[in-house]
Amino acid sequence: MAERMQKFVFIGQAMPEKRPAEQRSGDFHEIYADFIAEKAAQQAARCAQCGVPFCQTHCPLQNNIPDWLRLTAEGRLREAYELSAATNPMPEVCGRICPQDRLCEGACVIEQSRHGAVTIGAVEKYLTDTAWREGWVAPLAPRAERSESVGIVGAGPAGLAAAERMRQRGYQVTVYDRHDRIGGLLIYGIPNFKLEKDVVQKRAKRLIDGGVKFQLNCNVGETITFADLRAKHEAVLIATGVYKPKPLNAPNDRAVVKALDFLIAANRVGLGDDVPEFESGVLNAKDRRVVVIGGGDTAMDCVRTARRQGAKSVTCLYRRDRANMPGSQREVAHAEEEGVAFDWLAAPKSVRAGKSPAVKAVRMHLGQPDESGRQTPREIPESGYEVPGDLIIAALGFDAEDMSDWNVPVTRWGAVKADPVTFSTDVPGVYAAGDVVRGASLVVWAIREGRDAADAMHEWIQTQARVAAQ
Repeated sequence: MAERMQKFVFIGQAMPEKRPAEQRSGDFHEIYADFIAEKAAQQAARCAQCGVPFCQTHCPLQNNIPDWLRLTAEGRLREAYELSAATNPMPEVCGRICPQDRLCEGACVIEQSRHGAVTIGAVEKYLTDTAWREGWVAPLAPRAERSESVGIVGAGPAGLAAAERMRQRGYQVTVYDRHDRIGGLLIYGIPNFKLEKDVVQKRAKRLIDGGVKFQLNCNVGETITFADLRAKHEAVLIATGVYKPKPLNAPNDRAVVKALDFLIAANRVGLGDDVPEFESGVLNAKDRRVVVIGGGDTAMDCVRTARRQGAKSVTCLYRRDRANMPGSQREVAHAEEEGVAFDWLAAPKSVRAGKSPAVKAVRMHLGQPDESGRQTPREIPESGYEVPGDLIIAALGFDAEDMSDWNVPVTRWGAVKADPVTFSTDVPGVYAAGDVVRGASLVVWAIREGRDAADAMHEWIQTQARVAAQ
């Protein structure tokens, strides 16, 4: 192993080739080329094979990263893929959209020693793409069928991870979702240049072929009541995510477009749908001066989508500086390369519509850290100025929607209240996982919680069956 690994000393970090900014900003294809086998093996061999793998401990899924890197370096690609898939129901998704710079790669020991992290995400993407191409992705086939059924509300990452886990055990699984396609925000919220939709559709087909049933265009609370779902299934998992945008709370904010509306329209157009709001120009950035308010990954998705739609200019307003930005630094770098301007330490005060639309903003400075450890932005007096914008998009985060008629406990912020270990609510047989519990967060955390909630549901159903048999 020593001969094959620990090559970071004389082999530098290398990402897959990135398409030039002027080329990629004109389309919605993924920006990185694929690793070739030799390069993937070479980069995997840079792994230090640490006794305490911080990359693994900083991965929400606790993926066995050092071992599948070693297998990749040795050319044992099928074994490497199977090991990565053992803990991750969607490795091809995580390899593309996880902010590795804040998770596994950010914790990599050789990154801390200034040799540059192992390119874990790129190797994971290479492994899973190879597995799909070579037919190594095994069909979803339960060992034995069970009579019990479970209902899952939400076909996003948490719901899909739970559906796979429960179906593997033989449960009859039905997933309910308001949209007309499977995938939730993986389909409608994340742009193609980060996650092409055929990647999600292949995973969805595997679930369907494995016996998972989907009821689409089904808005729980309207199409079917939550009480009816509870009556139909032994257990129910709430995995709806969060879709309610946080308000801008600025005068004339009705002139502001919601980030998710903008991204869903762009993704629907990419999928071939007829989107009247896009055709009319309401949700189309072409030839417009775009201002995006916010500093998270959703804001980065919006600015980079606007560039690809042919915006005249794109500016991102964020009230803190770059170092305190919640989004991925890699995404910020991609956006800068593609021509997005960043206006740091700037906060909106109001919006002006009409013939000369603009965001009225003020300058900020960073004060003392708050309870989260982040420096608190403070307004600088008499620092007002304007940023012209024909299309102003608010990307300030999301809250849970009203679930008062579901009769499940919620927090004061509207999130479902669930046990952090078992994901059970106070209602017997009702579980909740993902963003609807923790608030807007990363896809990888939703996958982790969906997987673990399924394990807890299985234990509860089996316990109920044993009690009934006594």
